[in-house]
Amino acid sequence: MRYVPGRILGRTDSVVPVVAALAVAVLFTGGCSSAHGTSPSGDPSESATGVSGSPSPSPTPSLTPPYPTGASGCHDNKRWTAEESRDWVRRVVDTPKENYRGDGLRVASMPGYNGPLCRKITVQVEFWKLVYGVANGARLSDGTRPAYYFGISRVKRVELHADASVEQKIALPASLYATDRSPCEGALVSITVGKPLTTKELPEKVEVEVGVAEDRWSRGTVDFRSKRVADFELSQPSAPQVCSPDGKPTADPADVPTPGSQPTDFYPTPDRSFDIGDVLRSPTP
Repeated sequence: MRYVPGRILGRTDSVVPVVAALAVAVLFTGGCSSAHGTSPSGDPSESATGVSGSPSPSPTPSLTPPYPTGASGCHDNKRWTAEESRDWVRRVVDTPKENYRGDGLRVASMPGYNGPLCRKITVQVEFWKLVYGVANGARLSDGTRPAYYFGISRVKRVELHADASVEQKIALPASLYATDRSPCEGALVSITVGKPLTTKELPEKVEVEVGVAEDRWSRGTVDFRSKRVADFELSQPSAPQVCSPDGKPTADPADVPTPGSQPTDFYPTPDRSFDIGDVLRSPTP
């Protein structure tokens, strides 16, 4: 296990009363994906559920659809670059928070608007478990910001072959998104074009917001080291400030102030002061 120190917020950083942005660094990468795309346990990837029933209603037709179909009934994507494929995938995927039809990830089917494509695109949907801990192992009772670490490991991978001809749905890993999960645990889903993410492509930093009440979902800032990632979504840990370096809660979150809820900069009393009476007093004759 390799420990890498996180970015420690300095004394000059601004303080937000309720919500504090926290940058964290990778603690360990045990169980991360390999170049061959196998999961940590060696289990094969799962298959997505294809819904071949009635297609979703198409949006109001425009004069120039973004991906019009030709005489063959499909959109020609034979010469697409990796960037064009990524941009198309970003358009058709609804991440769990964005999927207004229910929990899980959804690949939309909108014939005449998104194709369908003549050539299917390989897409990897990967669910990652994040385990957070305070770097120095100390609970900061004064509410100042600690330095954080996080570990990342893959829980589930599903490979899709998408062309927008049918709607596809992927269920969330129940344990990873449980409402009673540890306050030290977070979840991350990534949508990648082509092969599964390798260890070198995983994020080194994840910016989370602590003190966001019951809403753990956030776009956040996740710095994947790959341009193949079309989209992602972060489900934050609820109280990483109470966690030990190995990611175990050491206190009730209610007993430990939210990081950043207290000032971190203190200024000394001025050496000189004046009294308003000295200013208003009549001069001595």
